[in-house]
Amino acid sequence: MADDRPGEFELIRTYFAPLAKDPGSLGLTDDAAVLSPRPGYDLVLTKDVLASGVHFFAHDAPEAIAAKALRVNLSDLAAKGARPRGYLLGLALPSDWTANWLGRFCSGLTADQSAYNVQLLGGDTIRSGSGLQISITAIGEAEAGKTVRRSGANAGDLVFVSGTIGDAAAGLKARLDHSFCGNASLDGAEERHILDRYLLPRPRTALSGLLTRYATAAMDVSDGLFADCSHMARASGVGFEIEMSSVPISSALQRMKKTVPDVFAQCLNGGDDYEILASVPSAVASEFAEKAAESGCPVTAIGVVTSSAGKVKLIENGRPMKLESGSGFRHF
Repeated sequence: MADDRPGEFELIRTYFAPLAKDPGSLGLTDDAAVLSPRPGYDLVLTKDVLASGVHFFAHDAPEAIAAKALRVNLSDLAAKGARPRGYLLGLALPSDWTANWLGRFCSGLTADQSAYNVQLLGGDTIRSGSGLQISITAIGEAEAGKTVRRSGANAGDLVFVSGTIGDAAAGLKARLDHSFCGNASLDGAEERHILDRYLLPRPRTALSGLLTRYATAAMDVSDGLFADCSHMARASGVGFEIEMSSVPISSALQRMKKTVPDVFAQCLNGGDDYEILASVPSAVASEFAEKAAESGCPVTAIGVVTSSAGKVKLIENGRPMKLESGSGFRHF
């Protein structure tokens, strides 16, 4: 049977050139994009690589795979206080890819480009020897000198997190074990919620401007809430004291806390939340929370920064506790 899939240059013209509207992309007709930051802004760059069987399932909808690949990068930009400007796409396609699959993948990118006001700037497409792999380098802009790093937290700051924690890890468990939701007594809405949070993260781009204004340090929660608290504490040379009862959780996780407490603890530090973890001076903490709520992205104070360098202390209702669920997601 003849292979009617397009060759490399036709593939670029058909599928990817329509995504490249930024003048810096040069219409994908050259070997590189040309990008200049606006006066008074710094460029912020980040990269994430996603692989089939690790970050998504091969049979997931192509639109959802594309959205997840882009959104996890936009989450990193948001945590730095940067607004997205463009991205470079590296796509390693398996040998059995089809034109229909690629068209749907690009439809997913088109929808998210519109939703998050970001444009394709360039990239590369190759054949993969071991399943679908997607590499995205996202480029954002932040006011010059105001990029929020993970290393600026100060003792006395309050620790905030956006959204709810643990849903994505629960969603992955549900994907791997079809009896999971029944064992945890989750209802249909709760099951759909955790599955959606695993497959379609929600980058908190609405918080980017507030972070540059209020936060002393920030990062997105990808490896697990307590693991990432530890990352930020070490980078800042401080400690974190987290009140477990204050960590925001969905109704699905609330139910799991009662029905499968050990699994609940694993999910709480399981990773893939892509929420924002930030430290904010106590004097402006209330204002930060109020502005975040107005932006449509509420945040919750879950603890305080201490002077115990690199230490993360977990307490519940004033009593120290230990989380017996590992140290968060590990890549290797």
